[in-house]
This record gives sequence, C-alpha cells and structure tokens, in this order.
Amino acid sequence: MKLNLLAKYLLLYIVIAIVSLLTVTFGIYQIQYRKTYNEIADNLYHEAIETSGSLGNPAFEADSQSRVRVSIASLAAATRTRIMIVDVDGHVIADSSSGSDAGSPVLYTIDDFNVNKFNGEHVWLGDFYTIFSDLTMSVFTPITNEFTTRGYVVVSVPESQIKKEAYNTFATNYLTLALLLILSITTIGFYFWYVHRPLLEMGRAIDEYGKGNMSYQIKVKNNDEIGRLESSLNFMANQISQSDDFQKKFLSNISHDFRSPLTSIKGYLEAMADGTIPPEDMKKYLEIVLFETDRLTRLTSNILTLNEVEPDKVVLNIAPFDINAVIRHTIETMGGVCRKRDIHFSLTFCASEELVSADKERIQQVVYNLVDNAIKFSPDSSTIEIMVTEHGDKVHVSVKDHGSGISKESLDKIWDRFYKSDSSRGRDKKGSGLGLSITREIIQAHRENIDCISTEGVGTEFIFTLSKLKIADKPSA
Repeated sequence: MKLNLLAKYLLLYIVIAIVSLLTVTFGIYQIQYRKTYNEIADNLYHEAIETSGSLGNPAFEADSQSRVRVSIASLAAATRTRIMIVDVDGHVIADSSSGSDAGSPVLYTIDDFNVNKFNGEHVWLGDFYTIFSDLTMSVFTPITNEFTTRGYVVVSVPESQIKKEAYNTFATNYLTLALLLILSITTIGFYFWYVHRPLLEMGRAIDEYGKGNMSYQIKVKNNDEIGRLESSLNFMANQISQSDDFQKKFLSNISHDFRSPLTSIKGYLEAMADGTIPPEDMKKYLEIVLFETDRLTRLTSNILTLNEVEPDKVVLNIAPFDINAVIRHTIETMGGVCRKRDIHFSLTFCASEELVSADKERIQQVVYNLVDNAIKFSPDSSTIEIMVTEHGDKVHVSVKDHGSGISKESLDKIWDRFYKSDSSRGRDKKGSGLGLSITREIIQAHRENIDCISTEGVGTEFIFTLSKLKIADKPSA
C-alpha cells in the first residue's frame, strides 16, 4: 500500500515518539539514576566521616554509649538514613533503628563481618550481611584511634529512596518530552494546513489540466513559496489556454489568408476555362491571378522567414553599414505608393553617415516592414517622420506615423504572429499579420530592443536600437 506524504509524516512522528519514549525511559533514566546514586553516595560518605570524627571513639566507652546512641538516632532522623557503629569483630555498638538501650554494650552481632569483602570500596549495594530485607546502599568509614581501626560508621539508605529521588528529578524529562511531542504534532498540523492541503489542491489542478480543463484556477491564500507555486500554476494554465486559443486563431488566420487568394485564382481560371471571361478581358484577369499568386508567395516567404529568424536559430552576418543609406533606399522603393496617396517623409539624421554593426539584409527587412506598416496606417496627405539619433554606444531609429493609432488592448498583441485588429490594420485588410512578428524576431536576434508607443487618434511610433560602430572598428579609407 502506497502512503501519501501526510501518512508518511504521521508514521514518522509515531516512530519518533516511541523511540523517544523508550530512550527517555531506559537510557536517560539510567543516566539520571547513576547521577543520583553517586550524589547520595557522596553525601552519605561525608555524613559517615563527620559521624566518625564527632561520635566514633566514645561509642566504644561504656559510659558514653547511651549518649552516642541518642545522637546517631537524632542525626539519622534528620538525614532520613540509618546509622550504625560496628566494631572490627562485627559487634553493633549503636544502631539508629534500635533506640538507646544502655543496658547492653552490644546490640547485636554481624556474623562473618569482614571489611575485606568490600574490596577497598566504601559503598556497598546489597543487604549488608542480611541486616536489610530490601536492597540498600551502605556507606562506611573507619573509626580510628592512634592509627588503630576500632570500628566503622555505617550509613545506609534503601535503594527505593534513591529511585524515588532519581524519578522525582527524572519526571521533568517526561514533561519536556510531552511538550516536544505536542509541539511536533502542532508542526504536523501546520504542515497539513499550509503545505499538504495546497499540494492536494495543486494535484487536483494538474489532473484538471491533464484533462484539458485549463480554466481551473487554484485559490491562492498565502504569499509564500507554496502560494507563489500556486500562482505559477495558474499563470502556466492561463498561458497554455492562451496558446491553445492562439493556435486556433493561427490556423484560422493562415487558412483564411491562403483560402482567399486560392478562391480568387480558382474562380478566375474556371471563368477563363469555360469562356465566361471574354478574350479582350483575359489580360486584366490574368494580372489579378498573378497578383493573388504573388500574395501566396509573399505569405509563404514570410512564414519561412519567421521560422528562420528565431533568436536561438538565426545566423547573422554582422558587418558595418550606413543605416541612413538603408532608410533612404527603402523610401525610394515606396515612392510610387506614396505619390498616389500624397504621403511625405520627414527625415532627421544626427549625422550624414551613421555606421552601425548589424546584419544589413535583416535590418533592411526591419526598416521595410516598419515603413510599409506606417504607410498602411497613415491617412492620405500626411507625413511619416523617421529619426536616427545616438545614445551612448547605441543608435536609435524611430518611425512615426499620424494614423489612427493602436488601442491599449491591442498594443501588447501586435507582435503576435497573424494578429490582426481593425485598429492596427488600418485601411489594408490584406496583410498577413507577420510583418511585426518578423521585425521583432530580427531585432531580438541582434540582442537589441524594439518598442512601440501609440495613442488612439494621434498615431504610432516604433523605436528600435542598433549597436553603433566603434571608432576602432571603422573601415579605413
């Protein structure tokens, strides 16, 4: 069974919780127990030393035993320990648990008492010669008089008391672990709300996109990385949707642009074949057929050109040339059309010769497309302004008409292939809609910029940049 991401996190949380509980219960508890054990052993040892120094020797004197027994009983009660004084033969002289019976110098005797059994240690965990019924820690220190050991002070506490103190200190570890687990489950809750739910929503969106439903939108609730990812998916779906619409529009436009001249050619040729067109009009209609054939040729050429000038594919022949000369030559080729419509040109050059470094043939096509575009949009008896200026290491070329202008809605779309709008096509309805696309692709292939500024009812201005030829690179005379 495959687990989703949330189930994996929950399973990991449970495993971590169990491992943490076992670690705290067995591992850390043993560390805490050993620490408490050593601390109590040290305290008992110091207590035994103090008792040995203050009460030890008089305990073996008959007239002092009663006082000593009362003293160790009080001390034992204050420290919650059991204190015994044992001589070297195992006779218990005083025991805090036996009261202060002065009638007997020996309370009881420990059989087989032998300090060598302790192996040089001063702490013994056990029953201390069967005196204690439960496991007990016993700490002892010798009572000496003139370098002679007369007996021992034995201070004892039950191990249950050690465990109790260790657990009282250790209980805070369980509380800390519980708080950490609560914080961890809270973190999982945050993960579920801020990460898992958005991921599920994005998964549903991707499924919808896979089904072709590009209108499905994700509700973006946060401005974090997840939110930006959701916004990116929405943007991607919108772009794909627009791309699909563009593809449909592209096919519709190109089909229309090819169908129109083909229909005309077919109609005129059929009329010529069946004799509908009289012989004296044959030349006129043949010229129409040739014109429509030229339209098909130009459209095909433009499509091929557009494919060739993609910035990542085009190979440019960069060389120095005079952009002013290219502009003058382009205007001359369009003189006939301009004279018929009484359109004039206003040329402004910052120098008689403006050398740039670019692919001359491609830039000629750019200038031709922009000038041709300006002529189509310009009203009769108007002026088209062309200006060449220098800005640093760049040359700016501006082509401005005083036509109807382009709407804000259409301004960002004029670079799209086959895009046509009534406001952007002017009086010419036979354009292919590829001229500006080709123009932008050529400029971008040169790693330069092109921009359009347009106001409805005022006119349109296109401005593109070229690299100015450096003085060191100018050809010698």
